[in-house]
Amino acid sequence: MKPAVAAALAAFVLAEVAQGQVERTPFTPTTIQAPFIEQFTADWTERWSTSQASKKQREDDEEAFKYDGLWVVEEPSVFPGLVGDEGLTLKSKAKQHAISSLFDKPIDPKGKPLVVQYEVKLQKGLTCGGAYLKLLTESEQGIQAEEFSDKTPYTIMFGPDKCGTTNKVHFIFRHKNPKTGEIEEKHLKNAPYPKIAKTSTLYTLIVNPDNSFEILINGDSKKKGSLLEDFQPAVNPPKEIDDPEDKKPEDWVDTPRIPDPDATKPDDWDEDAPLEIVDEEATIPDGWLEDERHDIPDPEAVKPEEWDDEEDGEWVPPMVPNPKCEEAPGCGPWTKPTIRNPAYKGKWSAPLIDNPAYKGVWAPRKVPNPDYFEDNSPADFTPIAGVGFELWTMDEDILFDNIYIGHDAEQASAFAKETFHVKLPIEQNKEEEANPKKEQEGGAAANLVEKVRGTANEFIAKARENPVEAIKEMPQVAGAFGAAFAGLLALVGLVGSALGGGGPSGARPAGKGAKKVDVKEKVDKVAAEAKSSAVQAKDSVTKRATAVASKDE
Repeated sequence: MKPAVAAALAAFVLAEVAQGQVERTPFTPTTIQAPFIEQFTADWTERWSTSQASKKQREDDEEAFKYDGLWVVEEPSVFPGLVGDEGLTLKSKAKQHAISSLFDKPIDPKGKPLVVQYEVKLQKGLTCGGAYLKLLTESEQGIQAEEFSDKTPYTIMFGPDKCGTTNKVHFIFRHKNPKTGEIEEKHLKNAPYPKIAKTSTLYTLIVNPDNSFEILINGDSKKKGSLLEDFQPAVNPPKEIDDPEDKKPEDWVDTPRIPDPDATKPDDWDEDAPLEIVDEEATIPDGWLEDERHDIPDPEAVKPEEWDDEEDGEWVPPMVPNPKCEEAPGCGPWTKPTIRNPAYKGKWSAPLIDNPAYKGVWAPRKVPNPDYFEDNSPADFTPIAGVGFELWTMDEDILFDNIYIGHDAEQASAFAKETFHVKLPIEQNKEEEANPKKEQEGGAAANLVEKVRGTANEFIAKARENPVEAIKEMPQVAGAFGAAFAGLLALVGLVGSALGGGGPSGARPAGKGAKKVDVKEKVDKVAAEAKSSAVQAKDSVTKRATAVASKDE
């Protein structure tokens, strides 16, 4: 990220994150009633069971890994919030973990909103691992908690995941093909970035019966879209496909331009002339010190007292830049520079002309897709029988708390006000107190860098989908990225309308002679720079990275 952009974003973030001193208060269980609420109170073992299953990294692996990672319920050890507030904590690193809780009765999302909300506290950070949950699919055979594994069918997977090049908040739902009955995973495109913090983070997913969805982090909206438009592969297949039996004719010509067959090389064309020649008119610059070397022995260097010429060899002082060369135009032997040869023409080739036999770009004809279907209600998810965490991570002490699964977004928000929004200021206060005064500046800088990076990533993710809307929603950040997005703004001609509330219909055309800008290329370039600074691949976790890549495919 460019220094000017980082500085502008830092100023913006600092203004947003100022916190006051907040004292710890006792935890009080909620009285809110919902299809499923879990706060990991003393009776939590009556609802949750650890898995005894095993897992293979790949189908062809001979080695199986047992789900032997340790789970405990305890208060956080890093930046504790409410007194007596305990959460489900993943205690082992580099191990498979699986634990689940079955509902008293299945939750049927059909025709209703579905709201999934929970807290994640990354007490040791997150270098490589997942912190997502799964909503387990109801089945006739029922779910056996002791056999819960990566093979257990789930309806929705939601939450943060970071390893290697993966750094996203997953939203995956499993969809049943109404024609074949096959189940296929649908992955959210351009998923938002997770918040990597040792204080609690609140993740909320809201899916509505009209197939719209929204993802919130700490109550702030990070992604909105449609189940029918924002997932890969798409819910509904295309109506037409390329005819697999249609082949390009052998005599089809798809080369638009060819070398002119009537052209001949001119008699005076010298293909052997060099590209550059010595500038015979050049003269040595005034003040050039031909007898001076660029580097000289350090005149202030002193032979160490412990140096033994017999054992260590003859002592030679280190070399330093020659101070005489600093102000001179140059030192050492001078040679005439080279210049471009005015007679250079290079290898001759015939000029291109339009191909008279060109027929255009060939494409197979379209035919009706025999596998086509149309499901206009993918939000009618398969009934949910339980919730579980099935995770592998290189970072221990990941704490989960205050799980809400229900049908009322306002109720979930009220639940968060009782829990997350009470504890977060306390945790942030503890985080500030934990930094000794002599380290406060460095710690604050590190925290600021993470906050700036998160803000930049959020803006980039929005800009990838809709630059204008990104500028409207985050004008301060857009200003920080002003230089990088100048070309983008010139292209869409919306500098005034974007910041003033105008839409595309009110756009002003770019000025005469304005250069065309590849918006996607520019945005992706900025995104790549930000992402490369945020993601650290670990050589020691090759298996995990491979598994993540396979899952994303």
